[in-house]
Amino acid sequence: MNTTTVLDLIAAREAAPSGALEALRKQMANLAAEVTAIDSELVDLATTRQTLTRILEHKVTEPVFTHGSGVLRAKDVCLAIGIGTEPKHTEGIRAKLKRLVIWADPDRNSTRPIHPHPGADITSRTNF
Repeated sequence: MNTTTVLDLIAAREAAPSGALEALRKQMANLAAEVTAIDSELVDLATTRQTLTRILEHKVTEPVFTHGSGVLRAKDVCLAIGIGTEPKHTEGIRAKLKRLVIWADPDRNSTRPIHPHPGADITSRTNF
């Protein structure tokens, strides 16, 4: 074998790794750009959260609900907190309030109604 043939074989062997290396460098550059964009978005979101927290800290001074407001329906709660009153909103609020009541009262279980009528036989009901 002569020197030219050996050098040609080495050059051929170098071509594949060189192409792979270049592709990996391009991929690294693209990933670095994505990381920079995500970091920037996270900083923006943190700034937005801090700004809103400061604004809401000063705006929310009186409670939405008071003890003397009586019974509120799910639609009333939706109106009070400023969301829509479509069925999807009222049913969602109703379910959340029910879970909240059950969570807040550990003696309550999910098979008992939240507001049973006085004297009602709740043991005969099976589907709530």
